[in-house]
Amino acid sequence: MAVIIHSKYGYEPPEWVQVDARLDRWYMDKKRRANKHGAFSLENKTKPVYQALQGDGFNLEKKGN
Repeated sequence: MAVIIHSKYGYEPPEWVQVDARLDRWYMDKKRRANKHGAFSLENKTKPVYQALQGDGFNLEKKGN
């Protein structure tokens, strides 16, 4: 019978412990990369989609002239 190892998820075979460790590393790396690129940043959600209000050349008042 296979040796059972006590991991943070309970008693498991060594193969499952390795798979759990690999998944944990993958998830933490994915989470770190998402935070690094601002995916979970609230300040990105408050920026306007179009920069027309900030005066970058899209003057809607002068468009008809």
